[in-house]
Parts: sequence; C-alpha cells; structure tokens
Amino acid sequence: MNLPNKLSMFRIVLVPVLLIVYYLAQVFDHSILTEFYLLGPLFIIASLTDFLDGYIARKYHLITAFGKFLDPLADKLIVLAALLILNELAIVPIWVTAVILSREFIVTGIRLVAAKDGTVIAASNLGKYKTATTMIAIILLLFSFYINQLTPIGLILMYLGTALTIISGVDYFIKNKTLLLESK
Repeated sequence: MNLPNKLSMFRIVLVPVLLIVYYLAQVFDHSILTEFYLLGPLFIIASLTDFLDGYIARKYHLITAFGKFLDPLADKLIVLAALLILNELAIVPIWVTAVILSREFIVTGIRLVAAKDGTVIAASNLGKYKTATTMIAIILLLFSFYINQLTPIGLILMYLGTALTIISGVDYFIKNKTLLLESK
C-alpha cells in the first residue's frame, strides 16, 4: 500500500477516534472545552491528510484505482462523523447532513454502476471544492466554541458547501447519465 492510500486509511481510523473523544468528554466531563480542544485539531489533521494524499499521489504518480475509491470514502466518513457531532450539538441543522449523505449515496451508486464495467470515476473538481468548503466550515464550527465570531462564517461556508454538494451531485449524474441509462 502506497503512502497516499495509507494517509486515506489513517483518515478512516480518525473517524472512531473523533466519536470516542466526543462521547468520552460527554460522559466524564461535560466540559465543552475538553472535547473541542481535541476535536478541532483532530479534524484539522484529517483535513490535512486529505490534501496530502492527493498531492503526493499526483506528484509522485502514485494514483491507483484503490486510492480513487479510498480517498473519497475517507472524506465521506470523516465529514459525516463531524457533521453528526455538530448535529447533536444543534450547531448544524440535520437537513444539511441529510442532503450531504443523500448526495454521497447517489454518487457512490453511480461509481458502483461504472465499476461493474471496469470504469473508475475519480472525484471531480466540483466534488473537491465541495469537500474543501465543507471541511473548512466544520473546522470553523468546531473552533467556534472558543471564538464565537466563527459561527456565522462557519455556517455560511456550511451552506455554501451544501449548495456545492447538490451541484456536484447533479454534475456527476449529468456526466454519467449515458452510463446509468444504458440497457444491457
């Protein structure tokens, strides 16, 4: 397994770590400061590995079919874990998570249909912008417990990320409509 794929796997491992930190802070301390001193930095590390795995894969020609599958999966898992925490804290409305989750299922379905013919669909630029915007929004919202002024900026970026989620989902469908509608 090459380094970019290891970084994606590390991001997947961070998912239960985020959830455990959140719930341990709730059970043992009930101090918002305790959990958010850890959750924000953990999510930043996850976000940086997302940037690094793609950069390293492209720079050193380490792009693999497995990496094209694993990287978007790792992104989905870490973003959804953080969104669920923000939902539980009533910071992000549940409909935002529902829209993002729905798009991810649709795009994953399109990728599965393509995979049966041996085609691997890599993340589009719109999908990358969606992920980056959403990750930045999550970081701001996780740190808004220290700096209240980050909340409105984080929410604006979250809604922008949600709009990009919808637009990129429609884009995936349009680009792969022929693949989806062909009969065999």
